[in-house]
Amino acid sequence: MRQWRLIYDMPTSGARNMAVDEAIMAAVARGEKLPTLRLYDWSPACLSLGYGQKTGDVDFARLARMGWEVVRRPTGGRAILHTDELTYSIALPENHPIANGGIVESYRRISAALMLGLAKLGAPVAADRRDDGPKLTGPVCFEVPSHYEITFDGRKLLGSAQTRRRGGVLQHGTLPLFGDVSRICDTLGYPDEAARAAAKAAVHQRAATLEEALGGRVVPWPKAAQAVALAFAETFAVTWVEGGLTPEEENAAERLEATVYSSVERRRLAE
Repeated sequence: MRQWRLIYDMPTSGARNMAVDEAIMAAVARGEKLPTLRLYDWSPACLSLGYGQKTGDVDFARLARMGWEVVRRPTGGRAILHTDELTYSIALPENHPIANGGIVESYRRISAALMLGLAKLGAPVAADRRDDGPKLTGPVCFEVPSHYEITFDGRKLLGSAQTRRRGGVLQHGTLPLFGDVSRICDTLGYPDEAARAAAKAAVHQRAATLEEALGGRVVPWPKAAQAVALAFAETFAVTWVEGGLTPEEENAAERLEATVYSSVERRRLAE
C-alpha cells in the first residue's frame, strides 16, 4: 500500500489555515512531501471568500461586531462561514492518478472517499452532479450544489473547491457538523433586513449540517475526522504517516500568511 501524510491540525485563524494549505500544496508539487490529507478547524469563526469573489459581498462592520475574521481562499467558489465544522484539504502532485482527467473527474474520485466517510458516520448522502439545470446566483457557497458535491435530501452537506498551480493540486472542503447554516447571512451585505431574512430562508432550504442528516445527533470533531481519514485510506488504498509541517513548510506558511492571506484584497497567490 502507498503511504500518504496525515495531519490532524489544531484550530487556527483563517489566514493561517489558507497559508498552510498552499504551503503543503507547493511542497507536495515539488516532490518534497507525500500526498497529504490535512484535517482542521478554525478559531475564531471565519468568513472565506472565493478567489475571485467581490469584497462588496461582505458587511465588514457586522463581521467585526461578531468578532469573526475574513480571508480569501486560493480556490474559487462563493462565501463560506467556517465554524462548528470539519475542514479537509488534500494536496497532490498534478500527475497523480487521482488528479487525472481534470477537475471534475478528480472531484468524482475524492467525493467517493468523502461519501464513504459520511456513510461511516451514518449519514444518508448522495453525490449531486450538476452539469446543467438552473444556475442559482448569490454570494453563499452552500446555496448551490455543483459537480459531485455531496448532498442530504437534496441539500448541500459538504462543499469543496479545487485549484491547480505549478504542478500541484489542492482541494479543500467544509463539512458543517452542527449549528445554524444561515449564520453566514449575518456577515453579508443586503439592501434591508427583509432581504437578509429571505436569504437565510434560502440557505436553510438548500444547505444542511451533519447533525440534520443524522436526525439531531451531533458528531464530535475527532470522530468525524477519524471517519474521513479511514475512508480516504480505504478508498485510495493508502497507509497514513501521521505528522506535521516541515520547517520549510512552516516558513513558507508564515510568509504566505503575511504577504498573501493577511488581506482579502490580495487576489493572486504568492509568486
